[in-house]
Amino acid sequence: MLTLDLTNAPRWHDLAPGVRVQLRPLTTALMVATRADPEVESLPDEASDETRAMAFAKALARRAVLAWEGISDADGVPINPSPEAIDALLDIWPIFEAFQLTYVSKGLLLEQEKNASAPLPSGSSAGAQDTAKRARKPARTAPRG
Repeated sequence: MLTLDLTNAPRWHDLAPGVRVQLRPLTTALMVATRADPEVESLPDEASDETRAMAFAKALARRAVLAWEGISDADGVPINPSPEAIDALLDIWPIFEAFQLTYVSKGLLLEQEKNASAPLPSGSSAGAQDTAKRARKPARTAPRG
């Protein structure tokens, strides 16, 4: 069952001990805008999946982050989110992973939940198993009448 949050309110997500970010809901509009981000679109065709994932995550975070706590500059002075600061935050591997797991993957899980059928053996995700035994001989043609 799909539960709709009709408030569409921003939520706080813990990314590391003492570090949390307030993020917009992961909506279709947000994902479409991120896909159209100039930095995402300008990636060369030969860019690796890792490069694409990082560019997409940063573009998404720049659109989604509204506020944060537990983040400061080199002198220990708390700073506000900015595009440069968001990019620098996601350059920290554990933060990137947490962002992907707590925010981005929720949308991907929803994508998986929409299909309750088993994958087709002949489809792109061949994973279903046959449940019937093979016929011993071909079936006869139905009579025309």
